[in-house]
Amino acid sequence: MNIATYTLGCKVNQAETQAMERELLRRGHTLVPFDGPADAYIINTCTVTAVSDKKCRGVIRRARKSAPSAVVAVCGCYAQTDPQAVGALGVDLISGSAGRLTFLDRLEELLRARGPQVISVDSALARRSFERLPAGGGAGRTRAMLKVEDGCVNFCSYCIIPYARGPVRSLPLEEAAEQARGLGTAGFREVVLTGIEISSWGRELENGLSLIDLIEGVCRAAPDLRVRLGSLEPRTITGEFCRRAAALPNLCPHFHLSLQSGCDATLARMNRKYDTERYYRSVKLLRDNFFDPGITTDLITGFPGETEAEFAQTLSFVEQCAFTAMHVFPYSRRPGTPAADMPGQVPREEREARARRTIALARDMERRWLEGQAGRVLPVLFEEEKDGLWQGHAPNYALVRARGEALHNRLLDVRITGVAGDALAGMAEGAR
Repeated sequence: MNIATYTLGCKVNQAETQAMERELLRRGHTLVPFDGPADAYIINTCTVTAVSDKKCRGVIRRARKSAPSAVVAVCGCYAQTDPQAVGALGVDLISGSAGRLTFLDRLEELLRARGPQVISVDSALARRSFERLPAGGGAGRTRAMLKVEDGCVNFCSYCIIPYARGPVRSLPLEEAAEQARGLGTAGFREVVLTGIEISSWGRELENGLSLIDLIEGVCRAAPDLRVRLGSLEPRTITGEFCRRAAALPNLCPHFHLSLQSGCDATLARMNRKYDTERYYRSVKLLRDNFFDPGITTDLITGFPGETEAEFAQTLSFVEQCAFTAMHVFPYSRRPGTPAADMPGQVPREEREARARRTIALARDMERRWLEGQAGRVLPVLFEEEKDGLWQGHAPNYALVRARGEALHNRLLDVRITGVAGDALAGMAEGAR
């Protein structure tokens, strides 16, 4: 059958969709573009914000309208938390955020014999086993995703994801190392260790290992692969973590430390487990142990109770951290979370205005950081050609553009000559 896929949301969703695509190909199906005709459409959904939910509904409606006779199958976090809303859109098969291979089994059954709507959603909070899926990337990709963890038990007061994903489950170190070796053999040049909360990796295994043990194991198992980390909880960054991580030559010095607010009172209402002093200690440790690392973050504006004075504290702290890039979101009210019922809900217009002010500051900091890269020689893994230039990422995750011929999946030293828009401009010098 001809099957099209569409992914919304995070790198975990991307990894899971890519795993389903590889399994569909193994079963003899053909992958086709989502905007064309297909026998079935798979939509992997996200529910991190109300905007995410709205985007999911739009994609589902588009698929249903464009192909009334096709099977429309929806999985992921939005389907997990609100299967009734998904079902009301004329979807044939609804699954949640687990059981991907069973989901494909049921899809094939519907393709063979169309029947009534199937809803198969488990209780996420009852999950105890890590779902093993093949690691890899999409066709023509240079970077592969290796999902090593699922679930979260932090229960931040604004977040629906623990209810959508369940408790922490981890891929054992030996299996992660073996998958990394396989990705190198398959021709990938970089692997991203991803999960819902990778800082919690190994917690339930109770074998004394932590995330840095996993990182070391993967880096040593695949020494020719660049290894990049997903989002980290700030308290992961300790002196020992930095000492051991800095000794790994193939670990990319790019660290995404989730912040959410730069005000201690707001962090407490969010039920975050650190304050700004502990967070800044992590930033300083990284800069003391790595040369000019990329340090990126997420931030929420207009959280319930956030005053203008608290927001000003956040802006001041953001500037102190001098992030290299930021993802900024206005607070999104999620029914079923403690924050949804908190007093002091900030009007949407003010949440969005604060987001715009933060984004302006973030862009200014990013520009200053990029300008500081001029004159350096950076090893760049080229990924695609766009507007006559090849582009890829340096280890610190700076986007670099340069002229060349057939640079896809090549790792080259690039001398940085300046900044062009949101990227560095440079001249490719030689292969690595």
